[in-house]
Amino acid sequence: MAVAEKMRSAGRVLAGMFGLGAQKQPLETADMLADFVATRSAYVSQKKLYGYLKTRMGTRYPTMFEDEQFIASINIAKAHVFAACLSDMTLFAVADVGAQGRLSRDGKDALARQCFQHGLDANADQLAHADAAAGWNEAFEARLADVQWDNAAAGGDVFGTSPATLVEWAPIAPQLKAYDREIVENSLKFAWIEIRREYRRLIDPEAVAADFRQQM
Repeated sequence: MAVAEKMRSAGRVLAGMFGLGAQKQPLETADMLADFVATRSAYVSQKKLYGYLKTRMGTRYPTMFEDEQFIASINIAKAHVFAACLSDMTLFAVADVGAQGRLSRDGKDALARQCFQHGLDANADQLAHADAAAGWNEAFEARLADVQWDNAAAGGDVFGTSPATLVEWAPIAPQLKAYDREIVENSLKFAWIEIRREYRRLIDPEAVAADFRQQM
């Protein structure tokens, strides 16, 4: 495969998602919520991963796509960063939908599991490191066991896993990451601000919660 095609292939999903902000249809069902969580997690994870690589590598960025090992490393990183973004975004959205008694603790946990699994399933073709799925699910279950849903709904920061995971898995030399960590993590945290703003504009939490209660 030519270098240009490899670069197009690596960024194809990301490039196709830059129009996400134009969505106007309200989020009124659990399935719509799960789709939103999955697509925005994919968008943020790929935008920030490829952006970090391009910034750090500069003019060498295109030539790195001649290196099959580097491409494999990107695919592994992409999978782990997406799973972390999916975990963060799921907890944020479910905490909001389930707040004010709309869902019980068990209901919130169930909706969170549904959203997380939907995200993994919907992006299965992008998760080259699929053998890690069991670990992602185990880590997510551990977060569910510890999450304080009321605190999360009141503004507790649930977006801490994805920034750390981006730095951990990006195929960049460790000594460079030491200098980059604060900037890269803050960049990803800032990216979530626009996603949360879009979520607030579209969500109908009462409708989503009612729809999910009917499924239980």
